[in-house]
Amino acid sequence: MIRFLQPWWLLALLPVLALAALYVWRQRHRRAYAMRFTNVDLLRALAPKGLGWRRHAAATAFLLALVALAAGMARPAVDTQEPLERATVMLAIDVSLSMQADDVAPNRLEAAQEAAKQFVGELPESYNLGLVSFAKSANVLVAPTKDREAVTAAIDGLTLAEATATGEAVFTCLEAIRSVPADGTAGIPPARIVLLSDGFRTSGRSVEEAAAAAQAANVPVSTIAFGTDSGQVDINGQPQRVPVDRLALAQLAETTEGYFYEAASVSELKQVYQDMGSSIGFRTEPREITQWYAGVALLFALCAGGLSLLWSSRML
Repeated sequence: MIRFLQPWWLLALLPVLALAALYVWRQRHRRAYAMRFTNVDLLRALAPKGLGWRRHAAATAFLLALVALAAGMARPAVDTQEPLERATVMLAIDVSLSMQADDVAPNRLEAAQEAAKQFVGELPESYNLGLVSFAKSANVLVAPTKDREAVTAAIDGLTLAEATATGEAVFTCLEAIRSVPADGTAGIPPARIVLLSDGFRTSGRSVEEAAAAAQAANVPVSTIAFGTDSGQVDINGQPQRVPVDRLALAQLAETTEGYFYEAASVSELKQVYQDMGSSIGFRTEPREITQWYAGVALLFALCAGGLSLLWSSRML
């Protein structure tokens, strides 16, 4: 969509419109200045054939050139999305024992690993990307980096452990984000946390505390509730149901102005990551297209001069 960075310059269109109105008025009153000639047959023999609509073509092209020039003075621009150089994405993956449930084939962890690697491959190269795994505690496996191979290797090396420290995962991601070099700018970089979990928090600080910290740091946390309510695992020989804690994950996303997703299959999880990748770390920047308007004005001006020379042997 085209917008104008200095719209007050559009007032320059007023004299152009006034000139157009004057031209129309002049054409409508041409007969008032015509000389009467009673011998019509002789007039037809002496007078050249009229130009008809062609008489107005050069003037119309000239007026359009003026319109384009006047609009160009207002600095027309279109909005474009530019990736942020310091944009940072922290990927936090739950590796609690419930992730071995096979309600998502082949199991939750392997499915999450496959989709996460696809997400890593689709992120713009200009983004920093880090990886945190969490079970009873949260650990930074890869600090924010542009080295995608390091992140992919760390995803392949994820192993299961006991408990689920969802809140600690958010706090650990925030610490990793603060470690990104400032590069001459103030404050933490534009960042987002993408957290995938399938169970209820059983260890560490609460999800509410984590949400408040992320909100204070202005870092949205997008959450993915992964798995189904029919998931089940064997722990110490005892079968245990491992339903998904959708409510806590949804509240975490809502509080931090992130997005909440549900994924019950590999294909759904991949789609979630694709949606996230298109909305992380971009800023909208106006790109001036004044040269387009100048080019159009030049084209119309050339047409006006050419048509005038062609049909009246005068430049204008």
